[in-house]
Amino acid sequence: MEKLISLLFLARDLAHREHLHTRSYAQHMALNGFYEDILDIADSIAEKYQGRFDLMPLIPITGYTANTPIIEILQDHLTWIADNRYTIVPKEETALQNLIDEAVAVYHEGLYKLRFLS
Repeated sequence: MEKLISLLFLARDLAHREHLHTRSYAQHMALNGFYEDILDIADSIAEKYQGRFDLMPLIPITGYTANTPIIEILQDHLTWIADNRYTIVPKEETALQNLIDEAVAVYHEGLYKLRFLS
């Protein structure tokens, strides 16, 4: 779980950085929505996980040094989530899986806006 939350926090920070850097108004607004929404869902997932399992390991600070385009980063995060979601939380824990689905939906919406509205 700590890796998932760390990844969502990293996505928020990178999106905010790109939001301030871009010269495209559409990209600026798309990233604004993404970084606000992903932080809310990350917090919600962490709290509900703690409520269900009565624990939350220390969330690591995930470093980032590459200069990869934000769209590629977000797509890579989606791949990692898809590959690891049932390891993080058992499939039967549907309430938590639904929250992970909400995080994935925030990524999908952000990618749509970045690809088609920027």
